[in-house]
Amino acid sequence: MTNEFLTKGASLAKIPSDFGSTGFKMFKGSILHNVEIAYETWGKLSNNNDNAILVFTGLSPSSHAASSKLNPESGWWEYMIGPAKPIDTNKYFVVCVNSLGSCFGSTSPASINKDKGVIYSLDFPELSIEDIAKAGHGVLQTLGVDHAHTVIGPSMGGMTALSYALMFPDSLSNLIIISAAARALPFTISIRSLQRELIRSDPLWNNGKYNKDNAPINGMKLARKLGLMSYRAANEWRERFSRERAPKSENKKMFDIEFEVEAYLDHNAEKFVSMFDPNCYLYLSRAMDLFDVAEHGGTVNAGLAKIHTKKNLIIGVESDILFPIDQQEELANGFNKAKKNYKFKKLNSIQGHDSFLVDVDNFSKAIYEFFKS
Repeated sequence: MTNEFLTKGASLAKIPSDFGSTGFKMFKGSILHNVEIAYETWGKLSNNNDNAILVFTGLSPSSHAASSKLNPESGWWEYMIGPAKPIDTNKYFVVCVNSLGSCFGSTSPASINKDKGVIYSLDFPELSIEDIAKAGHGVLQTLGVDHAHTVIGPSMGGMTALSYALMFPDSLSNLIIISAAARALPFTISIRSLQRELIRSDPLWNNGKYNKDNAPINGMKLARKLGLMSYRAANEWRERFSRERAPKSENKKMFDIEFEVEAYLDHNAEKFVSMFDPNCYLYLSRAMDLFDVAEHGGTVNAGLAKIHTKKNLIIGVESDILFPIDQQEELANGFNKAKKNYKFKKLNSIQGHDSFLVDVDNFSKAIYEFFKS
């Protein structure tokens, strides 16, 4: 599963080697060579190069956040990015990057180690959220952007945007953090740990040495189902599916799918595993668990105090069980103690952690108001 998943219309940026000559130095100390990052752009860069908005994604999306002439297919944040939309491409030059470590075109465990001519697999260095942020900064540099107007991200992308502001405090003006946190809580770590264990327990995983036609699909399916359960809220499951039964099958066996909610999980898991590389999932998932703002100052508050942005927006969802609302409140309190200019939006969306993907009204309004002000 190499760069065959490079999204139509995406470009590849060759990231400057650690912005020097010895290689891309990663947060945990390893060196990665020949780093490439897939990205897509919308809108036009201003004459002063001062209207760039950098978008970081969650764990699983590609850089295709919105449709374009090069790729007219709907993107994962279609309602948010475009002409006259909350992130208005008539005004802003929008760049969405595929994360370092992801399989949609960027250098990752699924790509070829050009020094050895084989797929990295578990030879890929330990990945951190900070590495993803640094690679995104490298993409902006290759595009001639030294200072971003705004850096924004949901979920893992929110962690990455936060990391960007910590690592490059003088390289952005504004920051938007959506359904993210300063660090993962034990509940979230335990879920992702179990997801990784499900993948690694599949015999086909073979210590990460599998090929495209013999990948640990069953482990990935189970991991994705567990993820889906944590991305949505219990009340939405109840309202959406109740106890509706799935259509009966003539060849049905004992313990086959009985309820519509089971069929939904199975369908979405099947769709996901056909696109995503298992080792990439392991690395990105672990990076989220390892991230901690306190590593940038000794405490979370000390880290947040190092951010120099002019405006900050923090959005949380009350029904989110993966990144509970008190974690966004922690960020807001940290900005408050550091006397930063910030707004905290607490949304009552019913869709849980995935609300930023589907709650068009609430999230459109929040982002639109931020840029309007």
